[in-house]
Amino acid sequence: MYQLSLLTPNFNPDCGIAELSVTFTNFAIETHGQMEIIFASNNLNKIREINNVLGNSFKLLSLHDINMNEDIPEEEMTLEGNALFKARHIYRASGMNVFADDTGLEVEALDGRPGVHSARFAGESKNSDANIDKLLSLLENKTNRNARFRTVIALILEGKEYIFEGIVTGTIIKERRGDMGFGYDPIFVPEGIALTFAEMDLDEKNTVSHRAKAFEKLKLFLSGYQKPEDGDAVKMPH
Repeated sequence: MYQLSLLTPNFNPDCGIAELSVTFTNFAIETHGQMEIIFASNNLNKIREINNVLGNSFKLLSLHDINMNEDIPEEEMTLEGNALFKARHIYRASGMNVFADDTGLEVEALDGRPGVHSARFAGESKNSDANIDKLLSLLENKTNRNARFRTVIALILEGKEYIFEGIVTGTIIKERRGDMGFGYDPIFVPEGIALTFAEMDLDEKNTVSHRAKAFEKLKLFLSGYQKPEDGDAVKMPH
């Protein structure tokens, strides 16, 4: 039976990554090697971002690394549902520790759309330019352009399930700016910053982004995790 926990470590979830610090005396180091963990994705952009956040304390494996190249369905009605479905699918297939994520752009004037359908907003091809064009068209006559990015991570570790969340609020601008990043990055300006995500380099983006916040929570949890003895409970971070 899985145990599902929503992790809320004792730090402000809206703070920047640069403000966080942690001592890495973790399970991976105690066992004289890196903790191997599968990221249920072959998206090279996301893998690059996550490696930048997790650093060298963990050995991150992609689906390609374990010879799984199938397109895992994302048919659940929530970000949490999609992330859990993907993590459970890979865990059942591999038996290895795994995490999966799902991210949605939630726009106030569109009642939270595109949300869970962000990647396929303009069709099954997952074309980012088409998605942006559709969103800008729907917002053309809207004065409220407030939006937020939300990332949900589902982790299965030693057979137990955990959920992490990261959120960043901001504004949808009227035309694309920048050529870095991916997805809706060229039209999203995070609150308190003048640049779009697509105008930031990876280090800059990882100080404020929704994905970096969620994965920093994952990193903090993994860093404080101690592998339980048979019959013992998992020790949660304080």
